[in-house]
Formats: sequence, structure tokens, C-alpha cells
Amino acid sequence: MDDDTPDEVLAELRSRPIGGWGVAQIAAGTGLAVYAMWVVIVQPGFRKVPLRLQVPYIPASKAQVDNVMTLVRGRKGGLVDLGSGDGRIVLEAHRQGFTPAVGYELNPWLVQFARFHAWRAGHHENVSYRREDLWKVDLTECKNITVFLAPSVEKLQAELSDDALVVAGRFPLPDWKPCRIEGQGVDRAWAYSMKAQRQHALRKNDNLTVMDSDTVTN
Repeated sequence: MDDDTPDEVLAELRSRPIGGWGVAQIAAGTGLAVYAMWVVIVQPGFRKVPLRLQVPYIPASKAQVDNVMTLVRGRKGGLVDLGSGDGRIVLEAHRQGFTPAVGYELNPWLVQFARFHAWRAGHHENVSYRREDLWKVDLTECKNITVFLAPSVEKLQAELSDDALVVAGRFPLPDWKPCRIEGQGVDRAWAYSMKAQRQHALRKNDNLTVMDSDTVTN
């Protein structure tokens, strides 16, 4: 079997029943691969990240990337990815015409990993990955923002302009009303128009004011 081509090997594996032991071996191998990536690439960088900002690194799936890109389709200008991880959202944003495409990530190892991915893809001169605290990134000029864990909805509310669009993957933004939703399950992504969000917040505050006034009157 050592002299077989990859296609022949794959065909033979497909023709064989895997069985319980085979499943266990695949699961163990996959688990070891993920653990190895965590130990070698991600964990050392976590030691340099403040405890309050440490969240588990879970790479975005292709479906998640596709859902995020669907929600920003038709928009122009640059795109900023907060918590960019291995950089795949930024790379795809560049491929779809967003310029500049910038990723912010606090873990230094993930920043280097993202730069390696960009270099391997031949786009290292067209994208940017920066090691910065997400709480300190200036978002006032950003129009297209993707996040998989928002640093603070208050920060987004305070700094983004009305024509900005925020797309959240995996986790929706708490107490925000999305204008569009794409995908299902863990691959779902939510889009938020800042203008619509501010209008929704104003209506909510007005309703609360009316309720408080009625309570005082009664």
C-alpha cells in the first residue's frame, strides 16, 4: 500500500468498513491534532493575554465564513474583524473586494498564524493583522465590522456611525435586534444596522419613560 497513489488509498479506505475501533482511532487522531494545535500555537499566546479577555479559540467553519460574507455582500469599503483568530474572515473579505481588510487579535501567536495563512495564500501584502486590545481599537471610521465575541456592545454603540453594519458570528449581540440572519445552528450569523439599532434603542427608552410616567400617575 506504500506505493499506492493518494486517490487509490482514499478509494480503498472508502471501500472498507470502519468499525468501532476505526471510529475511535479517527476520533483520537482528530482530538490529538486539535490538542497539538492548541498546545503549540494558541496556548503560549494566552499567557500574554489578560485573563478577562481570554476566550477559547474556535476556528470559524467554512459555512460560518460564507454566512458572514453573505450578510456584508453588496457593501463597499474596508472591513474590520474583531478577534480575528487565524484570519480566515479577513482573507475572505479581501477576496470579495473589501479594502482595507484588517484583523485585530490580542493573542500574538494567532496573529502570526494569521499572517502565515495570508502569506501561504499569496495575500500577505493585501491584508493586515494587528495585535491590539479590542477594547482600545478605534472604531469610529469603521463601516463593516465582524465579531465572534464583541468586546462591548456599549463600545460599538458609542463609536460606530449610523451607516455601519455589524455582523456577529456564533453568538448574537445581547439585547440587539438583528436586521438579517443567515445560516442555522452554530454556523448562524446576525447582521445589525447601527442606524436601526439606535432607533430601536430610542423607542425602547421612550416606552420605558411612558411606563414610568404611568406608574407615577397611578
